[in-house]
Amino acid sequence: MRILVVEDDLLLRDGLADLLKAAGHTVDVVADGLDAAKRGLDPELDLVLLDVMLPRLDGIDVCHRLRLARPDLPILMLTAKGSEEDKVRGLKVGADDYVTKPFGARELLARIAAVVRRAQSTPAEPEIIELDGCRFDLGHCEARRDDKIIRLTPREVGIVRWLYRHKARVVTRGELLERIWGANAGMETRTVDVTIYHLRRKVERDHIHPAIIVSVKQVGYTWGQP
Repeated sequence: MRILVVEDDLLLRDGLADLLKAAGHTVDVVADGLDAAKRGLDPELDLVLLDVMLPRLDGIDVCHRLRLARPDLPILMLTAKGSEEDKVRGLKVGADDYVTKPFGARELLARIAAVVRRAQSTPAEPEIIELDGCRFDLGHCEARRDDKIIRLTPREVGIVRWLYRHKARVVTRGELLERIWGANAGMETRTVDVTIYHLRRKVERDHIHPAIIVSVKQVGYTWGQP
C-alpha cells in the first residue's frame, strides 16, 4: 500500500517510515497538519497514519477535512497515552481506528491491516456525479461545466456528497452543520446558507433558479428537484 505518515516528531516519523517500508509499503511523510490536508487528497494514497498533535493544523481538523473529501480513505490516528478525549474526537470526525502511544510494531501493523480490510469490504461511494450538465469529480475536489474546471473546497465536496447520498429526502441545515462542520461547530444555520450560496455560484447553470442544490423553504436543501 501507499501510506502517508503524518508525525512532527522526527525520530518517530523516521521509525514509522522504516517499519512500514520493511513491511513492503510505499511511504510518504509530512510533519504538519496543513501539508497533511493537502497531501491526503492524493487519490493514489491507500491509508493515512495521522498524529493528533501537529503544528499549523491539528490531526482532528485534518481528519475532518480528509473525511469530507475522501470518505473511503482509511485513517488511523495516533493518540497520546490515556487521552480518551482525543480518541473520541477522532472517531467522531471520521477516524477508522486509533493506536495509543507508545505502541508495538506488531500491533500497529495489525491495526493497519484491519482498517484496510474493513475499508475494502465497504462499497465505495461514487466519485463521479453528473447533474444538469455539471460533472463532479469528488475524489479530485473539482467540477466541470462547459469545459471549465471548477475547484471545490473539501467542505463543498462534503455538502455535495451528503446531499447526493440522501437525495431521496430533504436535508436540514442543522444536519449539514453537524455532518459537514462537526457536531460541536457552534455555528448558526446561516453559515450553511452562505456556503451553499457560493457553491451554487460555482456550479449551477443559473444560481438564481438552481437545478442541482435546491432550497426547500423553512426546511433545508435537496439534491435536484424534491
